[in-house]
Parts: sequence; structure tokens; C-alpha cells
Amino acid sequence: MAVTRRAVHIGAGKIGRGFVGQFLVASGYDLTFVDVDERVVAALNEAGRFVVHEVGEMPVEHTVAGFRALNSKTDRDRVVRAIAEADVVTTAVGARTLPLVAPLIAEGLAARPLDRGEVTIVACENAFNATDSLHASIRRAPILEDRDIAAVFANCAIDRIVPDQSGVLGQSGGLDVVLEPFYEWVIERTPFAGTAAEHPVIDGVTWVDDLQPFVERKLYTVNTAHATAAYHGWVRGIRLIREALQDPAVRAEVDGVLAETTALLVAKHGFDPEEHGRYVAANLTRIANPLLPDTTLRVGRNPLRKLGRRERFIGPAAQLAERGLPVDHLLGAVRVALEFDDQDDPESYELHALLRSGATAHALTEILTGLMEGHPLFPAVRDVVAGVLETQPAQA
Repeated sequence: MAVTRRAVHIGAGKIGRGFVGQFLVASGYDLTFVDVDERVVAALNEAGRFVVHEVGEMPVEHTVAGFRALNSKTDRDRVVRAIAEADVVTTAVGARTLPLVAPLIAEGLAARPLDRGEVTIVACENAFNATDSLHASIRRAPILEDRDIAAVFANCAIDRIVPDQSGVLGQSGGLDVVLEPFYEWVIERTPFAGTAAEHPVIDGVTWVDDLQPFVERKLYTVNTAHATAAYHGWVRGIRLIREALQDPAVRAEVDGVLAETTALLVAKHGFDPEEHGRYVAANLTRIANPLLPDTTLRVGRNPLRKLGRRERFIGPAAQLAERGLPVDHLLGAVRVALEFDDQDDPESYELHALLRSGATAHALTEILTGLMEGHPLFPAVRDVVAGVLETQPAQA
């Protein structure tokens, strides 16, 4: 008799359904979606299926079925049991939400039968070492105090463009997902060394010993280019990402940041320059896909996170400055990120409140970017912040 492999995925949004969940079902896992949105949970259970639409030169449709969905607010006990019985637990909730789901996973680990073996836990978030952060939060749960955890925690890098889904209803009551054909899901295999567990078999996953080159290649190429196009496009009144990339001034800025990040990635990780050039070109084509009408407004949201110390602008710029290499275009991207103003986006609202607070450029540079005064990049970023402050009225 075949052994049933069970997976729990927390976060039934676009990435959860259209990427991680789809691949887990395709790999033969008995999948349970977990979410806090009762409408999504009810729709998943009622429809019992949804369709993932890959749009490109050769459109492809994948029907995803054979799952169940649970609400972690109203059906916590069943969620805990599902986690306790799972072989794989994944998340796609946003890096900032991981501490909120950690107690739930901790309860599931505490309830895990001794003979069940180790569960693989992977946080599929767009952040550095997100699984490590989740692990740390789980470890702080009182229910696991002085207990061994029967789990292997593995970091990953995910890459797939899923644009705004407005108007995407399909045949599944709004559950269908439209996304690009390209994807990359890379998971580190090193946490499994020395354990009784082998890494799980998941379709589409590449297992590697060193994750950092893949994480930085993706973040400093795809995310840096995407955000650069968004911010430079937004300040010029351009609505769509693809239109921004057609603007000569915006395209020059995007090409400039990619030249700078390429210099870092080739020097640091030893990527072949020609091969990396093809990777860059392919990703510019992805971002400009006319069948994925992404907007500068959507991509520009969450500027505080994107200005972080290890994020898409300051992360590569800091390392380039340490190597004495140019960062002019990355600094230009920081400037327009500071000018981005979407009052419906909480982070954008908070950013402009900080800029109007009367704080000095020195203080704001530390607050917004995490750079310390002694870092070689600090003076240049401080000058950028000071320039933006000159355009911001102070609060009365």
C-alpha cells in the first residue's frame, strides 16, 4: 500500500495557491491549505479546484485539485493536527507575518507523535533566510520549552512573478491564478545532513548546498530591476512596468543598476559574466511581459522593507562600496524609492511621516536603511536622504 505523503501550506494567497500549493499537489502530497480569510477557505472547499494559468508564448493551464482548506482562527485544533501529521510544512504569508504563524506551527510540533519522524519546514518568503527567522520564533514558543523539535528547517529562494489579479475570476470563483511560465524554487539541502531525514521529493525544486548565491542573484537582479523600474516609472507618472521599461530614461536607470549588481555578483560568487548576462536579459524580458500588466504602484509598495539593510538596493550597494566599486545608479533608485508616495500603502505612509518628522538626514539614514555611520556607503546615502528632505515640509 502506498504511503500517503501529507503537506500543510500556510497562506492561501496567489503564491500559496499558484506556486507552492500547485507544486505540492503535483508532487503527490495530500495538501491542506491554511489561511485566516474565511472567504478564501470557504471558496477553496466549495470549489475543490482552481486553475493556474501560465501566460506566455505558449499558454499552459494547470488544474489544481484534491486539497482541503482550514481556517486557523476558527478551526485551530484541526490545523494543529494537520501540522502534527505532515511531512512538509510550507508558508507564504509575508516575512513580517512569520512570527504570528510560529505559535501555530509550534503547537503542531508539540502534538507530533514520536514515531512520525521529522517534518520539513520551509518558509517560502521573499526574504533572506526566512526559514531561520521562522525557526527562531517557533523556538520561543512556551509550549516547546525544553523539548526537542522533530523538524528540519531549510531556507529557500523563490522566484515567480505573480501580478495583480484584478478581474481574474476564471471557473473557480476567483481562485484562479495568472502568472508567468518562469519559476525558480531553490532549497538548501545542508540542514538534512546528519539527520535521519532525507529531503522531500517536490516537483520543481532545485536542492543546493550553498543557497546564498542563488538568493543574491535573484534579489539583486529580479527584485532590484523590478523595483527600480517601478520607482523611476512612478515618479514620471508611468502606470505600467512594461511602459516604464520602454521609457529611455527609466531603462537607462534599470540597465545602470543591473550593471552595478552584475559587477558584485560576478566578483563575489564567480558567476560566468556571459551566462549571467543571459540571465539578466531573460529577466528583463520577464518583467516586461505584456501579458502580465503589472503596475508601478503595486511593485513600489512596501518601500520601508525594500530600503532595508539586506534588501535589493542597500544590500548590493553596501557590498559594492566595501569593494570600492560604483553605486551611482543604486543611489538613484534609493532616491526615487524615498519619493514614492502611495497613501493607501501603510509603509509608504509611514515613510513620509518619518521624512516630515524633522529628524536629521543622519538619523533617518540609520532608521531607514540600517547603515551605521562608519560604513563606506553611509555618507552617500545620507546625502541622498538630505536631498529628499529638502523637498519635504516639516510637521508643524
